[in-house]
Amino acid sequence: MVVAKAWVLKKHFDGFPKTSDFDLKKIELPDLKDGGEQKLLLESVFLSVDPYMRPYSRRYMKEGDIMIGTQVARIVESKNPAFAVGSFVVGDKGWRTHFISDGKDLQLLPSNWPESLPKSLALGTVGMPGLTAYFGLLEVCKMKPGETVLVNAAAGAVGSVVGQLAKIGGCKVVGCAGSDDKVAYLKKIGFDEAFNYRTVKSLDEALSKASPDGYDCFFDNVGGEFASVAINQMKKYGRIAVCGAISQYNDSVPQKGPYVQIPMIFKELQMEGFIVSRWNNRREEGLQALLKWVVEGKVKCHEQVTEGFENMPMAFMGMLKGENLGKAVVKV
Repeated sequence: MVVAKAWVLKKHFDGFPKTSDFDLKKIELPDLKDGGEQKLLLESVFLSVDPYMRPYSRRYMKEGDIMIGTQVARIVESKNPAFAVGSFVVGDKGWRTHFISDGKDLQLLPSNWPESLPKSLALGTVGMPGLTAYFGLLEVCKMKPGETVLVNAAAGAVGSVVGQLAKIGGCKVVGCAGSDDKVAYLKKIGFDEAFNYRTVKSLDEALSKASPDGYDCFFDNVGGEFASVAINQMKKYGRIAVCGAISQYNDSVPQKGPYVQIPMIFKELQMEGFIVSRWNNRREEGLQALLKWVVEGKVKCHEQVTEGFENMPMAFMGMLKGENLGKAVVKV
């Protein structure tokens, strides 16, 4: 019998998450049986921590539930011929070290995944964050060659891919991040302009200096004040993809605007919120495109790897504070 460890949401977050909001539990897993639904035993190898977990936990979880999240897992025991022992899958099974599955909710890593490529990238650049960047740019922003793209939280898991895909698409790219080291990283991976939003005297002036003609596309991961300022820098007929609002996730009291209607009317802007699962039927297309660019070196990846399952809450809170460069993952 396998005993799994799992992190549960002990108490709904009030403001910024605290260590005391989590509880580490042990769960005994039953043995696999022939002919039953429980056909696979898996052990998690890498687990993801992502900004969406903060608002989703309040919306979709009850206190006592296992924290939501995705992992790369190895198949330890199989009674399903479609899944060989030793193969790797991606699954949305939450913060746990082991789990049992019938295989229906698991995705095998692409068969052409190079042995030299870290499998943790299936949680980042060649996974949900990369797909978010891919479909957000192509289908929501509808970027075109020669346009100027703005992305905030640009050194994070999604933003860093957005910038690189926009460059592949023939665009000028402006990014902002919260430290000088992150700004240096953005320039290293090909951003045309980058600045530290924490140290500029005026966000409005920094955006104007980076692109005096304004912005055709704005990929927004942050919301709040940044979005309120940036919307006034959009070109006529500009497109805004609203991917996240990390500036607001930990607020106990909702922020109050400036409001968007006036600039949206006079600039005739399009603003659309999206969740990447809308394009699940095109998942393979996106993964293959991203994998190809990574293998070719056109998209560079950086991961912030925390060692140890017991450090999941710490990694999650650090990611919410912006301590990660690129994708934050936990190695079990």
